Amino acid sequence: MTYTSVKHTGALICFGLSVIFSQSISAAQEQSTDKTKEVWLALQVNKHPDIVAARETMNAIFSMALGNKQPLYNPELQTGYEREGDANNFTIGINQKIDWWNKRETKAQIADFSLTQASKHFNYLVQEKTAQALQALVTWQATKKQSVVALEQEKQLGTILDLVTKRQQSGDLGQIDAELTFLSLTQILNVTAKTQVQLKQAQAQVKELLQDWTPDTVVLPAQGLTFSNYESSPQWLEQHPLVVEAKVQWQISKGDAQLAILNTKAEPTIGVNAGKTARENTLGLTFSMPLNIRQDFSAQAKAANQQSIAAEANFRSVFRKQKYAIQAAADTLMVYQQNYQRWQKLMEGRGERSGDLLHKQWQSGDLSTTEYLLALQQRAEGLNAGIELQSQYHLSQIEWLLQVGQVNQAIEQMSH
Repeated sequence: MTYTSVKHTGALICFGLSVIFSQSISAAQEQSTDKTKEVWLALQVNKHPDIVAARETMNAIFSMALGNKQPLYNPELQTGYEREGDANNFTIGINQKIDWWNKRETKAQIADFSLTQASKHFNYLVQEKTAQALQALVTWQATKKQSVVALEQEKQLGTILDLVTKRQQSGDLGQIDAELTFLSLTQILNVTAKTQVQLKQAQAQVKELLQDWTPDTVVLPAQGLTFSNYESSPQWLEQHPLVVEAKVQWQISKGDAQLAILNTKAEPTIGVNAGKTARENTLGLTFSMPLNIRQDFSAQAKAANQQSIAAEANFRSVFRKQKYAIQAAADTLMVYQQNYQRWQKLMEGRGERSGDLLHKQWQSGDLSTTEYLLALQQRAEGLNAGIELQSQYHLSQIEWLLQVGQVNQAIEQMSH
């Protein structure tokens, strides 16, 4: 399977995250009816300190690029004064180094490339942080569901223990049934404690990524992501921020190599000065040219060219890695999609019915207490397996969007 194999998953992924994020409308949302969930999520991501730092780093690169587009050399003011007998002699002039080889144009091209590189790097960081936030929400929601299953099982076992105790007192059940129920209850207490701790940890992770989030905040609309095209496109690979960033870095290195070659060539300095001596006014021209004899800067030019070759190899490496990362994400998505679909067909409401059926059979004596407790454990494991499958399916959707570089586009289209 190639990385273009996630075909026909549009409808499923559109449905995908709806279950995860379909919560009741919060009071905070009612106070912000003029803001869409998309805007809220974007604002939260952009408020994160990592993104703030990345944005300022990008702005610094923008400022540096603006400076690199300016003329290379400033004029120099030159003055002189001397005392000749009773006379005062002075001169004043301006010297200007000439950009003879048009280095400014090369530096301006490098500056343009650096602007593209910085914006692509920032774009990827925003997508990555958004994906982390969505994945944290998926994990929190799955942990919340597992916690509910554990609490229900704990309550169920508590009720069973009371019934077993009463039936034991009436002589219907033996001591072993009560002991088995007691042991099962102690085990589920440990499971409940673990799920509660995991829920708190997952909630803290979401809060760290989304500062103003609360458990009743609706992050995405009920229909989930409605990205128009979930079929991988080769163009997405070529336009992926990491791939473009590496390609632009190669272009920057090529520009640096070209600039290093230009630096091996000397540039003249021309000056004009005027002055006055005791006898007459003076006017002069000056010309100077550095002689690159002791240092010809050829080693620096060679090093810059080697860096350019390394940058090209790095670009091809990033391109290759991203191609197979997309393929791996697509394959993972397909596996979880197929298994989650099968789980849905197998369950089809059996979760609710099985609990009632098992309880009735146990009360009627068709199931022994040992069989009943084992069946309840298997039911809980089945429900948790479904929750885990659903969670991994949604996580793989988000991971796939990140690998194809379409997280922002999916978020932008989710309310259309």
